[in-house]
Amino acid sequence: MAAPRRPGSRRSPTAQQRAWLSRGLDQPGGKLPLFDEHGQRVKKQTIESCLKAGWAERWFDNPLKPDWLVCRLTGSGRDVLLCGPSQAAGATAVDERQGELI
Repeated sequence: MAAPRRPGSRRSPTAQQRAWLSRGLDQPGGKLPLFDEHGQRVKKQTIESCLKAGWAERWFDNPLKPDWLVCRLTGSGRDVLLCGPSQAAGATAVDERQGELI
């Protein structure tokens, strides 16, 4: 698994990534769905690109379905959805200078 991108290198999520990530906003713990609203599996490429960007993180392994990526929304993912990428990166940089991370 690749390391998440640094805050200054973030880009905006695609429409497909944004749709998947936004479904975690109102879920307990930010849990992201394995299936879309039509009952189809979320594309593995969508999940992996969000993991790589740092917008989602692996939550736990499913022993019954080890190939399923059970993920949750990260603080960075929430920020990019609610604030946009440039504002989210700027807020993180300010907080890091003050010695606190959100």
